[in-house]
Amino acid sequence: MVLGIYLTFRVLDYADLTVEGSFTLGAAVVSQAIVNGYNPLIGTLMAILAGAIAGTVTGLFHTKLKITPLLSGILTMTALYSINLRVMGGKANISLLRQDTLITYLQSWGLSKDAASLALGLFTITLLIFLLNYFLKTEIGLALRATGDNEQMIKSLGVNTDTAKIFGLAISNALVALAGAEVAQFNNFADVNMGIGMIVVGLASVIIGEVLYGLENFPGILISVVLGSVVYRLVIGVVLLFGLPATDLRLVSSLLVVLALASPRIKSRLKLTA
Repeated sequence: MVLGIYLTFRVLDYADLTVEGSFTLGAAVVSQAIVNGYNPLIGTLMAILAGAIAGTVTGLFHTKLKITPLLSGILTMTALYSINLRVMGGKANISLLRQDTLITYLQSWGLSKDAASLALGLFTITLLIFLLNYFLKTEIGLALRATGDNEQMIKSLGVNTDTAKIFGLAISNALVALAGAEVAQFNNFADVNMGIGMIVVGLASVIIGEVLYGLENFPGILISVVLGSVVYRLVIGVVLLFGLPATDLRLVSSLLVVLALASPRIKSRLKLTA
């Protein structure tokens, strides 16, 4: 999910709120597919495709209907709430207990649930970092990066920036939907509200990774944002250990984002006073 948010937030310079809907969409699609007898790998691929379609819709709203990036994401996110309910058959949640998932397949090899989840996560992250690093260095990937850096300049070179934005949003939301699909299989359920607040979690992870590690080459940047998500979860875990109610986690997440965003200014102020 963090890699998908990084792609829009940093590479495309696009504030995309679709992710709160596409995360749930991925979970809903894979859960419904598994319950209806599909192979979990096929269900996961279906979830990725559904996420890509959601991102494409947001891109079309922005590029063809000239709706602002923020509003186009909000519109798609809002529509996805109803779509997700329809995908889930009108239910607020779907249970995957006693169903075959990617996690249970790995468990059949003798791994515990935690070990299977870790193995699936590490494999997915490694594969995605490799693929994204390769993609962002291709001609299409460079056009995507240039669209986010200087749209007018790349337009003057004959690049269709509308297509680049739509393609970038499709890839981003496909990755977010993949995250939702894997989380649903780990938790053994999908819930229609499980995507709420995911944009804040993703932004916090991206910014924390950039502030803490600050790597400049593309493989390093992608690894940084992934490590940022780990640090974010560790911070949340420590906060919970100190007895903070779970109901306050959204507040903590928002404060972490504010602190991470303000850290460069705080550092410069400290240097000036020193």
